[in-house]
Amino acid sequence: MRTDTTTRSVRNLGILAHVDAGKTTVTERFLFLTGATHKRGEVHDGTTVTDFDPQERDRGITIFAAAVSCDWAGHRINLIDTPGHVDFSDEVERSLRVLDGAVAVFDAVAGVEPQSETVWRQADRHGVPRIAFVNKLDRAGAELDAAVASIRDRLGTVPLPVQLPIGREDGFTGVVDLVRMRAYVWADGADAFADLPVPDDLRDEARHRRRRLEETVAELHPRALEEFCERNALSEDVLTSALRDLTLSGEAVVVLCGSAYRDRGIEPLLDAVVAYLPAPSDMPPVRGEVPADPEAPFTALAFKVNATATGRMTYLRVYAGTLGKGDTVLDTTAGRTERIARILRVQADRATEVESARAGDIVAVVGPKSARAGATLCAPDAPVVLEPPTTADPVVSVAVEARRGTDTGRLAAALARMTDEDPSLVVRSDPETGQTVLSGLGELHLEVAVEKLRRDRGLEVTVGRPQVAYRETVAKGVTGLLHRHVKQDGGAGQFAHVVIDVEPTENEEFVFASTVTGGRVPQEYVRAVEAGCRDALVEGPLGGHPVTGVRVTLTDGATHPKDSSEMAFRTAGRFALREALRASVMTLLEPVAEVTVTVPAESVGPVLGDLAARRGRVTDSTIRSGTAVVSATVPLAELFGYASRLRGRTQGRGTFTTRPAGYEALRG
Repeated sequence: MRTDTTTRSVRNLGILAHVDAGKTTVTERFLFLTGATHKRGEVHDGTTVTDFDPQERDRGITIFAAAVSCDWAGHRINLIDTPGHVDFSDEVERSLRVLDGAVAVFDAVAGVEPQSETVWRQADRHGVPRIAFVNKLDRAGAELDAAVASIRDRLGTVPLPVQLPIGREDGFTGVVDLVRMRAYVWADGADAFADLPVPDDLRDEARHRRRRLEETVAELHPRALEEFCERNALSEDVLTSALRDLTLSGEAVVVLCGSAYRDRGIEPLLDAVVAYLPAPSDMPPVRGEVPADPEAPFTALAFKVNATATGRMTYLRVYAGTLGKGDTVLDTTAGRTERIARILRVQADRATEVESARAGDIVAVVGPKSARAGATLCAPDAPVVLEPPTTADPVVSVAVEARRGTDTGRLAAALARMTDEDPSLVVRSDPETGQTVLSGLGELHLEVAVEKLRRDRGLEVTVGRPQVAYRETVAKGVTGLLHRHVKQDGGAGQFAHVVIDVEPTENEEFVFASTVTGGRVPQEYVRAVEAGCRDALVEGPLGGHPVTGVRVTLTDGATHPKDSSEMAFRTAGRFALREALRASVMTLLEPVAEVTVTVPAESVGPVLGDLAARRGRVTDSTIRSGTAVVSATVPLAELFGYASRLRGRTQGRGTFTTRPAGYEALRG
């Protein structure tokens, strides 16, 4: 496969982390040090480039993934700053789908936190190579070795620290580069760091850590092992090359450290991005066998849609070919052609128009009217469909209605635009009440969506109390349930005879199988029965909730030479499973979350009591340096309003984080 050399100087990466680990500050320092901005943006001042939405600045957190670009050491870095809050994990999922690499940021005091682990697993699923940056080394209690140990223990990877801190906590001034064996020191107010020999008091420790790094790399990398056996050491070139190979293969993760807020450690981190993370041409072809070649037919994936005052912007990752302004492309997902009116290189909420985009680029385009997140855009004469990012199922819902009856149409249009931008939001009409119901991934997710309706659309809306999304499953199934579907109304009739067994599965999946022999039910009718069963799973018998965790086996059936059809067997499958579910012992499932609460040690008693009252099940509790960290599994329905309750019980000193933990049988 021919590879275009221009893609070798491109890095498409994301910044991943738990909320408050310092992702946005790292991004802002990248932009400042590369000359993309001329002033350091600060989260606490509301002056960041990537957190440009008013809600992000008000809340001090990243809500929407923001794309920016900068240049470093002759390389173009396309960077996406992703949210750290669990309610916005779908933004992370869509970003990871189009990235080649990532920087995972960890708090030097807290180490690997719950959402850090969640986004790490997301990156694992997408095969995204990562390097790690242990941030906030200037904080009290910061310890690089403890953070590295948590990376090893909680993430199940091999961390390779390539730096040694100079100074501790507030006295942290720089790092020793264990690859080059040089010291980088940042003085307060200085424009650049000083490149110095390793300090005398750290020389032995640096040699010891360099030796450990060489030994670990030699165990994992064949070429490094060969040189290590020959020379009993690794040269800088071989060590650097091996670190890059191990990063690309995912066998290990390079760990750097610093303090982004105090501008310490960012330049070596940028160097590591260029040295260790992949170029587009280093990655295997995306599914659809599309090579990273600007001369190949154009292929891109839309991963974000943003409706702005100036028009609809569609964010693309260009995987192959070249896109020019005025080109016509095919949206294979929608089955229609679109004209590209403008191509924009985006800097968060600002953009610069360019004439073209090539393989490896991340850009926004104006023109496509129907492309949604996950759509494939390609050359009309070379159609291809790329795998779209997955979308999580919503777990919380609220009823939304316009305060003024005249705004009902505007509300419907605004909700349609909102779900177009964020596929993890779902809008439906409640068949019993007629209310419009907005569903999302958490209470904060819905709060942000409703506030967006009010701020951006100028709508006055009333919102009901949050409700969780329940599911139903089979506790004890039935066997040999027979259903005959016979319909005769003068024309061609309908006939289908099916016999099914229903039983629970060990996970939440739906499994369908057929044991029919002798051709009693032709294969095309078997597929129709399966489709009918899937139709029946939409509403369960307990409360009309979706049904999961069911195995259906078609054991027998019969056909009619004239009246049998796929439609008849689909109908029979639907009614047969409905009857079987009504005859089965069913269980109601509720969403649960893993909650990690951090409170002063003296407050742990009331906090444990409150979690028990919320039907929580404590899984771990530790106390260190006067601070208690409690982990528990709690039904999501019991967490509404928990933030204010926790603040009240801890005089405002308690914090908590959550992440989805699946579904469990409804607890009494």
